[in-house]
Amino acid sequence: MTPEERSLLERTHKLAEENNKILHSLRRANRFATIMTVFYWVIIVGVSFGAYYLIQPYIEMIFTLYGKIQGDATTTHSAITSLQSLLKIK
Repeated sequence: MTPEERSLLERTHKLAEENNKILHSLRRANRFATIMTVFYWVIIVGVSFGAYYLIQPYIEMIFTLYGKIQGDATTTHSAITSLQSLLKIK
C-alpha cells in the first residue's frame, strides 16, 4: 500500500467515524423529539379532561335549566291554548 493510499484510507476512516457520530446524535435527537411530542399531547389531553371535570357541574346545571325552560315553554303553550279555548265566544 502506498503512502497516498494509506492516507486516503485513514481520511476515509475518520470521515466514516465522524459520520457515525453525527448519525447517532441525530437519532438521539429524533427520539427525544418524539418523547417530547408524546409528553406534550398527554399534557394537552390531560388538561382538557381536567378542565371538563372542573366545569362538568356547571354544564349539567345549564342542561337541567334548559330542560326546565323547555318543559315550562310547552306547559305554558298548552295552558295558553286551553285558556284560549275557554275564552272563545260561541
